[in-house]
Amino acid sequence: MIVVLGRYTAPLEEVDRHRETHLGFVRGLIDERRLLAAGRREPADGSVLLFAGDDPEDALALLAEDPYALAGVVEYEAVAVFAPGAVAEGLDGLKA
Repeated sequence: MIVVLGRYTAPLEEVDRHRETHLGFVRGLIDERRLLAAGRREPADGSVLLFAGDDPEDALALLAEDPYALAGVVEYEAVAVFAPGAVAEGLDGLKA
């Protein structure tokens, strides 16, 4: 799996102008099982995304089409690749 951090590069009001289209994009990646989980960080200065796969460049290429990225309000960085060895009950499908 690939952990990607998003950092907002614009005020939250500007980010939120693109939020609905961004969330639609995210839902599409989840439906395709390319993205496993995503959410806004607290405080709201960016996001955390968990991608299926083992190539960070693939995840970043997908995110290049994100409405946030196209609007220039976020920068994404792939920070880790890992293979889960232990997971919570019901999430066995995530194990390496």
